Amino acid sequence: MTDLFNLAMPWWEFILRAVVVYTVVLGMVRLSGKRALGQITPFDVLLIVLLGNAVQNALLGQDTSLGGGLLLAATLILLNYGVGWLTTRSRRIESLVEGEPVLIARDGQLLPSVLKRELVTRADVEAAMRQQGCLRIEDVGLALLEINGHITIVPKRKPGA
Repeated sequence: MTDLFNLAMPWWEFILRAVVVYTVVLGMVRLSGKRALGQITPFDVLLIVLLGNAVQNALLGQDTSLGGGLLLAATLILLNYGVGWLTTRSRRIESLVEGEPVLIARDGQLLPSVLKRELVTRADVEAAMRQQGCLRIEDVGLALLEINGHITIVPKRKPGA
């Protein structure tokens, strides 16, 4: 019961650990690509759970106190709020944190090197086309991989339309 309120390290070390872990994990998530963020699969849920468990010790160290856990939770929530606040006020930070849409097809032609780099399959593009009412790749004016991982299809304009 005495461990419930006694911190095992100074309060500032909790905050420092949270800042470092948050920053590194955010960077890893950004490097994992847009498709990983846009489509949550059972494997992604497993990854999230294991990732949380993996960074737990980096956050808490040997601390098992209620205060330490609450301080970490508050720090992570404030960091997340701060990143959101910054991205709404700075286009550069928004681009760094969230990324930019990527062109994956133009004028009826897929861009294979971009698809490969972004881990998007032809089946992914075809599914997005069907969902957006475009049945043939030749009818695609532009296809964009959005920052949230979804694919937007812009059909070619019909002559006279």
